[in-house]
Amino acid sequence: MLHASGLPCRVRIYEAVPEIKALGVGINLQSHATRELSALGLEPALRAVSVEPVEQLFFSHHGQFIFREPIGLTAGFASPHFSIHRGELHLILLAAVRERLGPDAILTGHRVVRVDPNETNVTLHFSGPAGVAREPVTADVAVACDGINSTIRQQFYPLEGSPVYHGINMWRGVTRAKPFLGGASATRIGGLQTTNKIVVYPIRNDIDNDGNALINWVAEAVTNIHEPVDWSKAGNLADFYHFYADWTFDWLDVAALIRDADFTLSYPMVDRDPVERWSFGRVTLLGDAAHPMYPRGGNGAAQAIVDARAIATALLAHAEPAAAFAAYEANRLPATSKIVMMNRTAPPDLIIDTVERLTGGQRFANIDDVIDRSELQAISDAYNHTADARKG
Repeated sequence: MLHASGLPCRVRIYEAVPEIKALGVGINLQSHATRELSALGLEPALRAVSVEPVEQLFFSHHGQFIFREPIGLTAGFASPHFSIHRGELHLILLAAVRERLGPDAILTGHRVVRVDPNETNVTLHFSGPAGVAREPVTADVAVACDGINSTIRQQFYPLEGSPVYHGINMWRGVTRAKPFLGGASATRIGGLQTTNKIVVYPIRNDIDNDGNALINWVAEAVTNIHEPVDWSKAGNLADFYHFYADWTFDWLDVAALIRDADFTLSYPMVDRDPVERWSFGRVTLLGDAAHPMYPRGGNGAAQAIVDARAIATALLAHAEPAAAFAAYEANRLPATSKIVMMNRTAPPDLIIDTVERLTGGQRFANIDDVIDRSELQAISDAYNHTADARKG
């Protein structure tokens, strides 16, 4: 974003891990995220390794259809919606950074431990993989992108404590299986306020010679099973499979999808309360360091991507870095705070929970006999309006 803005600067990215690898599971890039990535010329690379869904479908925990929402180009957006493996996304961004900013733009094995800003610059302190202190680095500005357990956020909010757990754990996996519903649908099944939930969507089609797709799934359940946030912690099938053991529908065998996964990861659904400021002179926060939110509605990554564009725009418009960061914060903090709170109370899953409550969790003959479709559309529109997902 900084390179594309034309701002004369040298960018250095200090990464904690000693080696960057393609890790993780699936991620949804909504149109308001790909709008920004497309402006950087990355759309062809993303399209080559992803699935472009045409719709988001909502089902009860019985597998009964409730609501359809067109997404991406199908919904009339100027930019597509991509479902992609997180590792593929990282490698595309990594290649672009090295090509545009230079092969030495990313320094691995640098875990930030403290920043010391003053009126003219900011000094960054790092440790190496073995915990040994590295040479401090002085820069004009520092942007903390160090995630939900941000060391820099903790520096400025030392009493904040750990991320907030609200009683929901997530298990994630990827499974090689035949495409379902035409191979271009992102699905939500069940709600969390009334039942357990699973989100299922393909992230790569035609991965072998047998017509299989790589299908991403995220199971969410209300449980007291949770541990500290660790994005690479292996999951235990016995902890959650029983919630979904009988979820076998004529259009998708959820139970088999879980059993046949290449691997399973486990981590709690956590966020943090919004804070009053992100910027401290020549230092500011971005993404999960600034506004960690429930991974609902595909907005964790999307809002971080929008943050990056907003920072570049602000630095280009303001000669004084502190003024630029203040403008960035004024632009983005109120909007993302609303999304954090809405992801807790009224995410897209509210569509399913509303129907499950109206039916008492029982099967229904016709969704139109349960609720007017305009009411379901209103729930969807309210979330998308808050997330800025209907712009651009």
